[in-house]
Amino acid sequence: MDSVVKTTPAVLILLGPPGAGKGTQARILEDKFGLVQLSTGDLLRTAVAAGTEAGLRAKSVMDAGGLVSDDIVIAILRDRLTATDCVRGIILDGFPRTTVQAEALDDLLAETGQKINAAISLEVDDAAMVARISGRYTCAGCGEGYHDAFKQPQQAGICDKCGGTEFKRRADDNAATVGQRLQAYHAQTAPLIAYYDSKGVLQRIDAMGDIAAIATELTTMVENAMT
Repeated sequence: MDSVVKTTPAVLILLGPPGAGKGTQARILEDKFGLVQLSTGDLLRTAVAAGTEAGLRAKSVMDAGGLVSDDIVIAILRDRLTATDCVRGIILDGFPRTTVQAEALDDLLAETGQKINAAISLEVDDAAMVARISGRYTCAGCGEGYHDAFKQPQQAGICDKCGGTEFKRRADDNAATVGQRLQAYHAQTAPLIAYYDSKGVLQRIDAMGDIAAIATELTTMVENAMT
């Protein structure tokens, strides 16, 4: 594993709409730099399973059908940052979503002596994204991803990875829903783009190309941000 010498754990933020490849690229960065990808869902599930104080607060809210407040999420993240697997740093995916959350995150990092190394926006073409997402489906057995136009199984109807013959599609992976999700993302994320740009940590990358080429460019970007 390659590593970058750094005195404090790195903090990277990946911004991008559903289907932009954040998950794929985050996994590559995890392997490359020894970082840990954290999404809001992962944070909540881990904290609830561990029975931490913040996790129990979150569970109480979720069991009642409510939305977990920003202060609970920040409390969970504060606990998570002290875990041994986060010693090299983290990649935040899906958090923050608002400037209020971004400001709360800044306050938390100031407490821990950390900072945001880079907020990286995966830039996409909306029309192409609709085509990309609406054609997705996965193997019901192992979760391997496929696409009607871009990645069919080598043998029709049989998963390349596990040999399974059952496949599934997400109900919201259709053109109309994807278009709505993209509009909502842009409206919600535009203030974050401006926020991190004003702090001098915003980076942009064209996320419509080849996965390997994007990973190479992203790796260089992260190396520079972490030194």
